[in-house]
Amino acid sequence: MFVKLARTGILIAALGVAGCNNSSMKDFAPEANKPLPDKILADMRAKGMVRTSSVMARIFKEEGKLEIWKAKTNGRYDMVASYDICKWSGKLGPKYTEGDRQAPEGFYTVRPSQMNPRSNYHLSFNIGFPNAYDRANGRTGQNLMVHGACSSSGCYSMTDAQIEQIYAFGRDAFQGGQTEFQVEAFPFRMTAANMARYRNDPNYEFWKMLKVGYDNFEITKVPPKVDVCEKRYVFNQVAADGETFNPTGACPASTQPDSLKSAYNSYMSTYDAAFNGAVKASVPPPKPTIAGIKEASIVSDWSKRRARGERVPIDPPSLNNDGSVTETARMGRIDSPAGRKMAALDAEKAAKQKAEEQRLAAIEAAKQAKEAAKAQALAEKEAEKAAKEAPVATATIAAPSEAAPVAETQAASADESRVTKLKNKLLGMFGG
Repeated sequence: MFVKLARTGILIAALGVAGCNNSSMKDFAPEANKPLPDKILADMRAKGMVRTSSVMARIFKEEGKLEIWKAKTNGRYDMVASYDICKWSGKLGPKYTEGDRQAPEGFYTVRPSQMNPRSNYHLSFNIGFPNAYDRANGRTGQNLMVHGACSSSGCYSMTDAQIEQIYAFGRDAFQGGQTEFQVEAFPFRMTAANMARYRNDPNYEFWKMLKVGYDNFEITKVPPKVDVCEKRYVFNQVAADGETFNPTGACPASTQPDSLKSAYNSYMSTYDAAFNGAVKASVPPPKPTIAGIKEASIVSDWSKRRARGERVPIDPPSLNNDGSVTETARMGRIDSPAGRKMAALDAEKAAKQKAEEQRLAAIEAAKQAKEAAKAQALAEKEAEKAAKEAPVATATIAAPSEAAPVAETQAASADESRVTKLKNKLLGMFGG
């Protein structure tokens, strides 16, 4: 039954980068026609796969992985290759609007016409965004790919060597008769521990919806049948006779195999216990996630201004939890008349700011020079005053030295008088 549910095929993790043409599958560039390595072919045979059996892909942003799964002879899928994603754009969370630089999350379908063997990014697959869910929810964007060249602005980018192999998986499956394959793009492996980590994230309800499809694959190892109704994904549901799934309408009466219901309930019982335990456990902090359409719109506006050639920060802005916006100071290239005009205005503004800084510096320097001159004049005045007071002080100090000769003269006169008197007395005694 599981095989029957998954009759539509699977995907090769690839979202092309340039628009695809409608060339036939034989009209490949040389890179698009390379065979898979012998080792991979040997691994496939060991797992009961043939080269042209159906494929699908799973993408995990946080882990940076792209997995290729192929159908075995029993109809179930097994992983045959895993690649490190070279670059993916944006944050964890879905793509909301054109220009938000978000790599999509969800369930997508790739058909032959979406494969581009002559991509400007070596090789590419268009992931098929927007799908029915995206359109029902007003989400916009185009040309979202898996491609080579290790460069991303909303895509999943691989190395050239990796995309050659991924492309080959899809090419071979088409040659084997598969008409489309599924790409399942997730923010992270949807384990109980990871869901507990992000339980307070604004994208949590969206991720819980994706997890139902994730769990269906984990249980069955068959790509789930995907439909959209009431603007939400539904998985492995079979509409009643005469009923259809309308992406924006009410969900029709539908059924699901009892065996799948039972397996799912058992799976969820184990999951719930693990989730409750993970909530209490110490876990790594969550990674940055997009804050809904508000942040997507801010980034989209940045992208539009950048596309017009305006001079904008080199990195997209980011919306903070408090509602403020963070932009990097480093500015991007000037590549248009509008950009050059903005750069000229910025340069003029910077020149005015520099001139004002220089003017204020000159005023401050003049003020300091004036204060220094005033201090110098005061010092000179004090020195002059000190110089005038210096002789008075000398006279006062020198007075004792000038009095000394007078005292000596007076003493000498007194001695001379005494000598004269003694002389006269002696002359008188001797009859002189």
